Amino acid sequence: MSRTGAMLVMGVFTVYFLVPLWWLLVASSKTPGDVFTTNPLWFADMRLGENLGELFAFRDGLYLRWLGNSVLYAGLGGAVATLIAGMAGYALAKYRFRGRETIFNIVLGGVLVPATALALPLFLLFSKIELTNTFWAVFLPSIVSPFGVYLTRIFAAASVPDEILEAARLDGSGEMRTFFTMSLRLMSPALVTVFLFQFVTIWNNFFLPLIMLRDQSLFPVTFGLYGWNTQLNQIPELRTYVLVGALVSIVPLIVTFLSLQRFWRNGLGAGAVK
Repeated sequence: MSRTGAMLVMGVFTVYFLVPLWWLLVASSKTPGDVFTTNPLWFADMRLGENLGELFAFRDGLYLRWLGNSVLYAGLGGAVATLIAGMAGYALAKYRFRGRETIFNIVLGGVLVPATALALPLFLLFSKIELTNTFWAVFLPSIVSPFGVYLTRIFAAASVPDEILEAARLDGSGEMRTFFTMSLRLMSPALVTVFLFQFVTIWNNFFLPLIMLRDQSLFPVTFGLYGWNTQLNQIPELRTYVLVGALVSIVPLIVTFLSLQRFWRNGLGAGAVK
């Protein structure tokens, strides 16, 4: 009975999460009129290919520019944030220095602060140095990950033996070389986990571009689709572009998650057990 109940609960939640994705796929394959006049959960005229072509050609490929911006913000920002978090967590775990625990407690405090609470101070700071409405206004805040520092410190303390570090030092290896050639590999499950979390966070980031950006050519795809959605009353044909654009925008997330899922699970499990 317990197994049957668990399977039933998981089945209900699976349907709950997959039905919106199915509806989005179905709606993206219809004409604007068919979206409201046909069965919302089944196909009418399959126009997905035509809708995709119209979306990519609309306003000289503006959507593709937004998609590229999101890939750049999330991919590069996630990679840099992962590297910084890995180095900081490794240093906090393996080096003893005055103020180490104070720094770590400040990092933990950063985990508890919601991103929306930092948006206005960030805007005022970037406006002072005239970086608003630039690529850096979205990229620079994205490379800071307090949760990544916390996770990599816990993992480094458990997965990087001090004996290996001492052996590397005796062989004449410098600290940076030891980190990049040995410690980084031992920490790879945690680093992949941090990258995945940071990639998804940056990709779904909405509030920061909202207050930082005015130039449409710099918009990430989430904020660009929001802008189109607010114009539906004036330009009804944008409805199809919003639906198809939303469908395309989740493809990179699915691909990234599926390709890194094995490392993600290993990272969480190793961190929890060790």
